[in-house]
Formats: sequence, C-alpha cells, structure tokens
Amino acid sequence: MQNIKNIILDYGNVLFDIDFSILRQAFIDLGVKDVDQFYGHRAQHALFDAFDKGIITAAQFRNEIRKAVGNDDLADEAIDTAWNSLLIGVRPGHHELLLQLKDRYRMFLLSNNNEIHYNWIMAYLAREFGLNGNSGFFEKDYYSHLMGMRKPDKAIFEFVLHTHDLDPRHTLFIDDSPQHIDTANALGLHTHLLKPGDTLPAFFKQSYP
Repeated sequence: MQNIKNIILDYGNVLFDIDFSILRQAFIDLGVKDVDQFYGHRAQHALFDAFDKGIITAAQFRNEIRKAVGNDDLADEAIDTAWNSLLIGVRPGHHELLLQLKDRYRMFLLSNNNEIHYNWIMAYLAREFGLNGNSGFFEKDYYSHLMGMRKPDKAIFEFVLHTHDLDPRHTLFIDDSPQHIDTANALGLHTHLLKPGDTLPAFFKQSYP
C-alpha cells in the first residue's frame, strides 16, 4: 500500500492474545445460561456494550452477572476471574514491532475495553514488562470505556480522525472484527482484517517491507 502515514491498531487478537473459548467455559461454570447468546465475538448482550462504553461501573456489571446466573452470593473475585479468563497476553515480539513502526508512522491504539479488563491489562504490563500502560508505543492510546463510545460505532472513528487531523486516505486500520472493519471502510480508511492465524509482523513484512 502506498502513502500510508498513520496506523490505528486494535488491541485484542492483534497485539494481545485473547481466547473467547476460555471465557465461554468460564461463564458456563459460573452458571450462565444460553451463553452463546449472552456473549460472543460478533454479538453480545447489551450489558457488555454498556460496560465497554463506561455507561455502567464494574460493580453494576458484576451485579448484572449475578442476575444472569441467578446467584446473588456470587463473589466479586469469582466474577472477575471468569471475566478476565480470556486475557492471555501480549504476542511475542509485538512491542518491538510497535517501536519500529512508531519510527515510520503516526501510531494509535483503538481498543474496545472495560474497567475490569483494563485494570488487569495495566497490572499485567507493569508486572511483566515494567510498563506504565501502552502510551510509550503510540501517539495516543484510546480505550472505549474512557471515551463513552465503542467500535463499530462511527463516532469513535471520527473522534480519533478529527482529534489528530488524520486523513483517512493516508490511514490504515487493522482489527480482527469484520464489523469494525466495515465501519472503517465506510469512512474511507485503508483496512486490514487480521484473521485467526494471521500475525501483524507477517502482514507488515509482506505489505510494508
């Protein structure tokens, strides 16, 4: 691709491995019924959208999980452990790749996130890498729950583009969710859908040698 000056990256399953199958089983173990309708990669209960947008607090989220499983005595720790179970870790070599890319492009992170996952990730980055979050890898890192909006809503993309005066014609967006890619395409961004088994280093080696 030619004339790319800006790169916007998703986090989960682009830079950081997550495993929805582990969370699925964890929800089943908690007692969630109809788990596939309750939460999934492509569709989910409105509760999760609200949490991603910061509309509800972690305490309210936990109470809704208790309602979903029909157990008012379910401990906060048990809910958090289940909810965080899908978080695996940063893909090997990806922090190094980000530093290389930062020398060539304006770099941004745009992640659908929530209070509980965010706190786990920040603690993980500090513990495993001695990092104070992801800010050192990006001009700006954005998290949906701190913005009050989430992908695939058009507004969150427009906010990033307008705030940083990014021309969509010179901006590449990479995500693992087709519905997020669709919105970015509609706004005129260059896009790449990172499919299972694909990696960011392989993509950049082939497309931006």
